[in-house]
Amino acid sequence: MPTPTHAQQLLALLARLSFRLGQFTLSSGATSDYYIDCRTTTLHAEGGRLTGHAILELLEANSVQAEAVGGLTMGADPIVSNVATASAWRAQSRPGAPLLHGFLVRKAEKAHGTGRRIEGFCREGARVVIVDDVCTTGASTIATIEAAQQAAMTVAAVVCIVEREEAKGRAAVEAAAKGAPFLRLFTANEVRAEHVKQLSTAEL
Repeated sequence: MPTPTHAQQLLALLARLSFRLGQFTLSSGATSDYYIDCRTTTLHAEGGRLTGHAILELLEANSVQAEAVGGLTMGADPIVSNVATASAWRAQSRPGAPLLHGFLVRKAEKAHGTGRRIEGFCREGARVVIVDDVCTTGASTIATIEAAQQAAMTVAAVVCIVEREEAKGRAAVEAAAKGAPFLRLFTANEVRAEHVKQLSTAEL
């Protein structure tokens, strides 16, 4: 059998580590019969590695070229770090492969020191990819997009690990991104289906 792709392996791990069925209140205030905490996967040693490579492969498949990857702290922190590290590993084995540096966006500007809202890479005119773990309303993703635009960086693409497929959320993100593609690794339904499949297999 062929070796599963990084994305396929990541999906299996997300379904096992991050997906829960039950009654939950989301950050938006809405209720849901499931919850996905991607951080339990993106902060997992193997999950982090898979996240970085899966996102790089998604960007490559969609011909997205950028110099950096960034997101809103703290959900995006491990995603940014893992994508940046994965790009360095790829550059070692594939001369000429682009390096994607990382940046993090604070929820509010620091009240001390430099007072910056963006930490890490920040260069006027640079093409950047905005990443998030789960996209529902798109609020955190949009906050990052706006911070990058205010810093005069160009959004080349927006990527989320899991999209809950809320029509208003996608539309809002796409409007804020001003034509940049909004890409996802998985839908919530795909993670749910893999979770149910794993439960069924375990019961055999």
